[in-house]
Amino acid sequence: MTMKNLLPVAIGSALLFASCGNSESTTDTTTTDSVEVAAALEMRSISLADVSPSPEYPGANLTIGNVMAAPRGADSVKLTFNFNVKNYELKTQTADAGGKLCNNSAQGQHIHFILDNKPYVALYEPKHETVVAKNSEHNVLVFLSRSYHESLKSKGASALYHFKIDADGKLQKMATPTTPMVFYSRPKGDYLGKDVENVLFDFYVMNTTLGQGGNQVKAHVTGNGVDTTFMVTEWEPRFLKNLPMGKNSITLTLVDQNGDRVNGPETEVTREFKLSQDEPMTK
Repeated sequence: MTMKNLLPVAIGSALLFASCGNSESTTDTTTTDSVEVAAALEMRSISLADVSPSPEYPGANLTIGNVMAAPRGADSVKLTFNFNVKNYELKTQTADAGGKLCNNSAQGQHIHFILDNKPYVALYEPKHETVVAKNSEHNVLVFLSRSYHESLKSKGASALYHFKIDADGKLQKMATPTTPMVFYSRPKGDYLGKDVENVLFDFYVMNTTLGQGGNQVKAHVTGNGVDTTFMVTEWEPRFLKNLPMGKNSITLTLVDQNGDRVNGPETEVTREFKLSQDEPMTK
């Protein structure tokens, strides 16, 4: 992975400045120096760190079974999705969850259900209900997830479903997309206490591979006083380190070898999430 960090921070120089007050000055600089040191520490560069190898599940398989549409009012329908899971156990803790040192679901392993690249819904049973408008078109991605929300990226562990709902509320399955796509997964929601130290960065690519000289994922991270871009050339989970407290935002863009956004649906997505060392959550 190559990384381009756009945050112009030099902690060392800030600390040096804070510690080198004029000894002949009659002004008390203790408070000022403390503020400068705290600011320098707060502005540490955001980085991506490796995640220790996670358990693999040979033969783990997820497919979409029946999808049913039922009227819901005049303008929408309720969809019921049923899934088939093989060689993978939902609602159990992943074996290394205790040592991963990141946010983990107490409810165990699950399915990530992503509709139109909106925030995923965690499914602990192989079924889901959702509501969509009549006369609309949608993409659904589902994949198997470890209990700490890291996706299984093996063949068969995901499924893509393209459909539309006509003006009468009838569901029509459409051809599965073949163009390159990127779906956002983590970070998501609120992170509190120790969970802020290792924030899982994970996404899902479909119909493409990543690499130097080919398609890449550009991750633009913004937050309290930071603005950083990473160019991701390997489809692997990472930990985001040194994120500022408060509201953060990540925009994922699937780009080609020239850095231009890839044409097609589901090639750019933005998500916000919050971090706080203590309750209540930092605004």
